[in-house]
Amino acid sequence: MPELPEVETTRRGLEPYLTQQTVTHLVVRNGKLRWPVDPELHKHLCGQSILEVTRRAKYLILKFSHGSLMIHLGMSGSLRILSLDGKDEHPVQKHDHIDIQLSNDKILRYRDPRRFGAMIWTELPLEQHKLIAHLGPEPLSQDFTGIAFYKSCMKRNRSIKQQIMDSSIVVGVGNIYANEALFLAGMHPATPSQQITKKQAALLVTIIQQVLTAAIEQGGTTLKDFYNIEGKPGYFVQQLRVYGRKNEPCVHCSSPIQLLKQGQRSSFYCPKCQIY
Repeated sequence: MPELPEVETTRRGLEPYLTQQTVTHLVVRNGKLRWPVDPELHKHLCGQSILEVTRRAKYLILKFSHGSLMIHLGMSGSLRILSLDGKDEHPVQKHDHIDIQLSNDKILRYRDPRRFGAMIWTELPLEQHKLIAHLGPEPLSQDFTGIAFYKSCMKRNRSIKQQIMDSSIVVGVGNIYANEALFLAGMHPATPSQQITKKQAALLVTIIQQVLTAAIEQGGTTLKDFYNIEGKPGYFVQQLRVYGRKNEPCVHCSSPIQLLKQGQRSSFYCPKCQIY
């Protein structure tokens, strides 16, 4: 599933093509996504200009003067920018569900083999939308601090891995980046959250921010489905230290990386380096 770095990579790639462009045409080939696409979506978009391309958690947001289009990539979704002039060079494939045509002769094409993504129109202020209202702070914002994170850890005794993946605590720290951050912080993924100190909380916040920033700089992580708007994979996969490396030697101590199942998630860790 695309996580925050992949979504932010997509946002940055789309921004110069979409900002201040007018939607000229909309094609919905299959609107049966995670939530059905609004059958009136063409009326909301066509003839309207995209004022801004933003992101909240894993939602890409196209802002218009009268509302916003929220896009979630789900498990396997991706967005591509194509040229109307070269349309014949990009024939429509089976899973190309939606095209948004723009005044600069570009097409924003949404592809989603599993159809677990979403394209949602809303005229509500974003902070009031039911999918947004409950979300915690952005991990790279000034609102995600060591002391705030520490206080949240003291309220509920569960594993530190579950804590940092709770979107009501902080958004966007998906499974890949949670594994990597805990390794760099020397924390076992099953450590009870109420046992960490203020110093450890501050360290983990800093490392989460460093890991996410590095992943964004590398264009995200491609394990299976994610590709950027140019169809290229993310290269952070080459820097993964523990995720997906069961029984491979730890990059620090050469001990075999272990796998722990936490709920439906896989946690990879080094039994010697992650002892706290």
